[in-house]
Amino acid sequence: MPVLLTPDQAFSLSDLVLQINKAGLDCKLINNTSEPMPRLRGLGSLLSAGPEEISFLSNPRLQASLASTQAAAVILTPEVFEQLDFQPNFVPVLCSQPYLMYALLAQRFDQVRMDQLPQGIHPTAVIDPSAVIAEGVSIGAFCVIEPGVQIARGSRLGAHCVVGANSSLGADCLLHARVTLYHGVHIGARAILHSGVVLGADGFGFAPDPKHQGAWAKIAQIGQVQIGDDVEIGANTTIDRGALDNTIIGNGVKLDNQIMIGHNVQVGDHTAMAACVGIAGSTRIGKRCTIAGAAMLAGHLELVDDVHVSGGTAITSSINQAGRYTGVYPFAAHTDWQKNAAVLSQLSPLRRRLRSLERQQRDEK
Repeated sequence: MPVLLTPDQAFSLSDLVLQINKAGLDCKLINNTSEPMPRLRGLGSLLSAGPEEISFLSNPRLQASLASTQAAAVILTPEVFEQLDFQPNFVPVLCSQPYLMYALLAQRFDQVRMDQLPQGIHPTAVIDPSAVIAEGVSIGAFCVIEPGVQIARGSRLGAHCVVGANSSLGADCLLHARVTLYHGVHIGARAILHSGVVLGADGFGFAPDPKHQGAWAKIAQIGQVQIGDDVEIGANTTIDRGALDNTIIGNGVKLDNQIMIGHNVQVGDHTAMAACVGIAGSTRIGKRCTIAGAAMLAGHLELVDDVHVSGGTAITSSINQAGRYTGVYPFAAHTDWQKNAAVLSQLSPLRRRLRSLERQQRDEK
């Protein structure tokens, strides 16, 4: 169950809605009583929220829970509110995008926790004198900041982070504990990197050396890693540095846990990838793509904008048309794959029918 704010930290519902409206999301409170607006200490589901929490309805299948929820307020669409056949015990908050409003509210509640984290630079941190640390930066215990590093205002580094030589962090970044940035890694503003992230390790580059019985000669990886603004990278995800050109992750990209992105890969703005995706080197992925869990992309491919890859799919050639792609035998346009899959499920009966027809033809001869 989520931890509640203290009573002193609680938010006024009216103030919360006002802040959300200022952020550009049009919301409206429905208050038909003389009771004061509730003060909220947390967020919860329709089933678990208590009288000091706000909830939301984005899944129509949960609409029946509105009648029994104990939440002080519920975010729902105007259409759902008009369909209610009972007098709600909660304060309705009307919004065309309840799930988005929930996301924005969750950020505001979590900011209270963030504001209570230790500030300043821990005495055990090791910071090279040439590093440029802006005002308001927090650096946790046992961090290492190497020569030539630049960290912009308001960024926060958890314990045991390492920022390699000549790397940079934009404003208001958050690095959780044990994030490792190799040398020459450049991150934009407002990035969130979870524990275990490693950026800038060597890409997998080796040249065969026939003079030494098939041994491999290492190709030094001398490119960098460039991460855009508003990027989030999940726990234990790794992004390799470029061999010559840079590995580039665009603005607003969202990466889940345990993703592997090879050297020289380019990922377009606002693309999202789920856990355990693997991207081989030099592949280019367009804007607003989604790649579901455990999908694999071979190297030196190109995916245009707005391509959506289903989970477990192996992409082995470039995709030059937007749409959804699915399958491993091999992948195809999603609708084609569904048709083929339907046929495959009928192969055994079709085989029996074919054999029966063949026997019938032989008997007729």
